[in-house]
Amino acid sequence: MPTITVNIVTPDGPVYDSEVSMVIAVTATGEMGILPGHIPTVAPLGIGAVRLKKENSTELAAVSGGFLEVRPDKVTILAQSAELATDIDLSRAQESARRAEAMLQANKDEVDYQRAELALRRAKNRINVYEGNV
Repeated sequence: MPTITVNIVTPDGPVYDSEVSMVIAVTATGEMGILPGHIPTVAPLGIGAVRLKKENSTELAAVSGGFLEVRPDKVTILAQSAELATDIDLSRAQESARRAEAMLQANKDEVDYQRAELALRRAKNRINVYEGNV
């Protein structure tokens, strides 16, 4: 089965580097599936899961923004933040979600609702990736 090299990189360093048979990522315009030999593409990423399919398994990564660069033999994901499902601290993600929900429910002028909403989306994405609900 043909494969494609995938690299996921954040400002903190590399997160993933392996050969996969298919990549599925959430872009700003929806999900994008990438197979070996895909045409060159660049797309902005949204908050979502990246599914890395191998022959008999699928690895998951929680990604929060960035860019996806596709070449026929390589996919590079430059993400603001990214964590493999196996590296996610579930209790920390749940606490982040609780804090963001509390901020959204607060009726105060000093609350930045857009920032709280993004924090909640990132936390829920991490929880879903950890639980495999993508």
